[in-house]
Amino acid sequence: MKIVDELFNLYKNKLTGDAEDIDMLAFAFLEEMSREDLLHIIQELNEQELYDLMGLYLIESLKGKFAKEDYGQSNIPIFTNRNVH
Repeated sequence: MKIVDELFNLYKNKLTGDAEDIDMLAFAFLEEMSREDLLHIIQELNEQELYDLMGLYLIESLKGKFAKEDYGQSNIPIFTNRNVH
């Protein structure tokens, strides 16, 4: 995805790449984006990138729902739906 490459190149020498840095970078980016900006980025994705994006969202959301319902999968990291606006 083009935006991932751009963010990586901008910050690869400024951040450590740990989960906290990546979360901070992603949410800071999202705070600056409007719905229209995000839809424009999505429209630029090729078919594989769109499937990857939706797949990741579905997987993480389902993991979170199953973990929240306590299906005995306590080692699965929970994707939290955070509203950054």
